Amino acid sequence: MDSITMLHEYADQIAMAVTFDYGSNHAKREIPFAQLHCQRLGIRHLIIPLSFMHDYFKSSLLEGDAAIPEGHYAAENMKSTVVPFRNGIMLAIACGIAESNGLKRVMIANHGGDHTIYPDCRPEFIQAMSSAMSNGTYEHIEICAPYTNISKSDIARHGKTMQLNYAETWSCYRGGTKHCGKCGTCVERREALREAGIDDPTEYEE
Repeated sequence: MDSITMLHEYADQIAMAVTFDYGSNHAKREIPFAQLHCQRLGIRHLIIPLSFMHDYFKSSLLEGDAAIPEGHYAAENMKSTVVPFRNGIMLAIACGIAESNGLKRVMIANHGGDHTIYPDCRPEFIQAMSSAMSNGTYEHIEICAPYTNISKSDIARHGKTMQLNYAETWSCYRGGTKHCGKCGTCVERREALREAGIDDPTEYEE
């Protein structure tokens, strides 16, 4: 929801989009939607494999659907879904791609609801990473993270104004044929759509 909303909202500023396939349970569900929206907007789309993360990193996102905890993101058990330094690795690669293509910024759709669980979604991390990227490139590439201090419900409100069809997005960490409706990201998705006043178009298992 977050990345697709940002893709549409900032489409006139985006030269290319990148999906990183790091072996998560839900990659096979997310990637086709990313391709669909990029094709629709005429934005070049890269898919970059990062299989080493699946092989060497510890996270329930990489261990099959049964490992995914249920509940709200505020719960302690949701920390198992952290993929260590995932955004740091991906932003570093995106920075190299940006400089190689004469681009000045890298965008990321982290948001305020991520801050509790994910250290590499917090404002201080984004600021520090942006500074490192700027200091480490000739073009002084920076991060643009427009949703850092707003909620997923706010993002859904942005999507509502653009009349986005959120049935064409994927959130569930289990990556089944339908959203499970119970994992942290499903719970947050339901909450965001409800608070934004959007009729939830998502197919849930329950």
